[in-house]
Amino acid sequence: MRKLKPMQSEAQIPAEVKKTPVGDLIRYQNLEVDFPTINAPQLLIGMCMDNRKKMKIPDNFAFILRVGGANLRYSEFKVTYAIAVGGIKHIALICHNNCGMVNLIARKEQFIQGLCDQAGWGRQEAEDYFLHFAPMHEIGNEIDFVVSEAKRLRLRYPNIAVTPLMYNVEDNLLYWIGD
Repeated sequence: MRKLKPMQSEAQIPAEVKKTPVGDLIRYQNLEVDFPTINAPQLLIGMCMDNRKKMKIPDNFAFILRVGGANLRYSEFKVTYAIAVGGIKHIALICHNNCGMVNLIARKEQFIQGLCDQAGWGRQEAEDYFLHFAPMHEIGNEIDFVVSEAKRLRLRYPNIAVTPLMYNVEDNLLYWIGD
């Protein structure tokens, strides 16, 4: 079982990221250290599109990809661009608690009705759309997904450090995902 470890002091930041841009991200978000002037991005942050999350980072510090569930499978060209053109060597992959991409089937009716009411779709068209795309975007458990996505990205980009983290929407802090 994976345990979430708080990082509310310098001593709690794991040694493997302490001297990396991920360590800096943790300091900015959790320890509220002053922002330095940054001239070029040092990190790619992959995180959910959820509106409850806000990263406290300096200008120019990171490329940020916000996609449902922090699922970068369908944003891989953008990840590759950040690495190849942007020179990124570190990725922070951030899930969060109470993610809407977990148990999508429970939101099927709300999703369909929302498309009908908000977008003007017909019911059958909305249902077909949901049934086609929901399985691709369902992430299961947030933490297990972000750990497996980090492993996938490490295999795809062997020279890039990929760190999975969890954002708690109640306290706005990042947590280390341990085994």
